[in-house]
Amino acid sequence: MARARRRQRKTRRRKTRPSKIRQTKTRPSKSRPTKSRQTQTRQGRKGRIRVTVPPPTRAETLLLTLAKDLAGAPLDGALRKLADAFAPTAALPREVYAAWTKSRREKTTSLALSWAREQVRLSLEETIARAPRARPGGGLAPDTLAWLLLAACEAIAHEPPSAVADRVRTVLELSGHAAPGG
Repeated sequence: MARARRRQRKTRRRKTRPSKIRQTKTRPSKSRPTKSRQTQTRQGRKGRIRVTVPPPTRAETLLLTLAKDLAGAPLDGALRKLADAFAPTAALPREVYAAWTKSRREKTTSLALSWAREQVRLSLEETIARAPRARPGGGLAPDTLAWLLLAACEAIAHEPPSAVADRVRTVLELSGHAAPGG
């Protein structure tokens, strides 16, 4: 028995625009540009990109100056300079706080301020590594000790002015450059 053959429905072909290749072969159009719009805008974007670098904030300048001052000083002198810079009456804590709040939405300024603070920490780490005592601070690595000492000195800004001398002595004891006292 022979099976009946199914008939396929004939669909109507949609009228489509001929591709550009066919268009150029059959009849070149003088009214249309040869380049597409996308490539023109991309070529326009390839031009020079102008980058503007914001001027450094006062806090960034103060932090970098502090890092430079800490670089050549002995450890006990460097810690005293650091503690004095972050004293409650000093300008640095106010400037850093103001710069942090202004730079919350500006990534470049925030990164610049973080970089300046990191320079202070690195300078303190180098000072600790050059210190005559091999491992001050209970056997901590110089980078960890520098981080702790910087955080302790930054916290001095939140202390009452009458307690600053006690906090500086504690920082010196932590670094191993002061006799433990009561």
